[in-house]
Amino acid sequence: MTVTAPALPRQRVGGRLVAGAFGVCAIVSAVAASTFTAQESVPGVPMPGALVTIGLPVVRVLLDLAAVAVVGLSLLPKLLGFNHPALTEPVLLRVRPLAVLAAWAWAICALLTIVFQTAELNPGRVPTFGMIAGYVGSVGTGQGLLFSAACALAAAGIGLMAVRFGEKVPAELRVIVALFGLLPIPVTGHAVNSVWHDPIMISMEIHVMGAAAWAGGLAATAIFVAPHKDLLALALPRFSRIATVCLLLVSLSGLITGLGTMALTPGVTLPGAIVTSHYGQLVVVKLVLMASLVPLAAHIRFRLLPAVRGGRATALVGWAAAEVGVMGLAYGVAVAITRASIA
Repeated sequence: MTVTAPALPRQRVGGRLVAGAFGVCAIVSAVAASTFTAQESVPGVPMPGALVTIGLPVVRVLLDLAAVAVVGLSLLPKLLGFNHPALTEPVLLRVRPLAVLAAWAWAICALLTIVFQTAELNPGRVPTFGMIAGYVGSVGTGQGLLFSAACALAAAGIGLMAVRFGEKVPAELRVIVALFGLLPIPVTGHAVNSVWHDPIMISMEIHVMGAAAWAGGLAATAIFVAPHKDLLALALPRFSRIATVCLLLVSLSGLITGLGTMALTPGVTLPGAIVTSHYGQLVVVKLVLMASLVPLAAHIRFRLLPAVRGGRATALVGWAAAEVGVMGLAYGVAVAITRASIA
């Protein structure tokens, strides 16, 4: 088996297209959706400044993007397999340092989110260390973000070991630590105060982890593996199986979480709240985005995958950019959902 790499400029353009589609769509969507859900100013009541209003959703979605990158880059060794180290190692030598940088970005964004959320609760004041510590000590969102930052730092440490020792550091460990760091993320959203609290939280966590594995795995495959036809023939079928499971889990858990949260919130009645509340409207938008992913994913699985297995040229990068672009829009809407009013 040999690997034929295309011209480097073409590689870079394809990779930038995929990464740019994900990042730009996520940030634009987060800012637009958060503006849609922003509270109207009330005379005499101080409101957060523009820096907090715009900066908070941007930093929050950057946190998600960094976490997705860590998950996807950590998953890549499993997708490539370990039977052809001479072929896979040149790719992984590029991937491992990037996973460390993404983990550091994840930790920094998590800590910045705590600062911005402290500022949001204290409009007109510059957050001090005492204010931030008080926020973390009394609000579950702050505690969840701090734990997520700690997990990101752990992922960075393990990633540094992988940079030094290669695949002697189990890929499974890197994936597990990255996914474990996602578990507190649902705490930063809406909580349901009922006997169904735990099932709803589990559904949220499944949703977050499934989305990260799906989006991160696709982006990593398209950026780093697509230029190498032989490696793509190994990795894409494995990812396609994972993506199918993730699609089912993300769709079902998203539906359960969205509708379940509204149904169990006191004073909210269905189906009216779906169209009258910002939360319900954003849930509908996210479900529409999820539905639009189905034909894109199906095209890659049923049309492009056979061609990749046969070693034929495909437009995988273009289709992957479209898919991760829609995923980015969904991530941006998800950030706004955590801040939207349910009633």
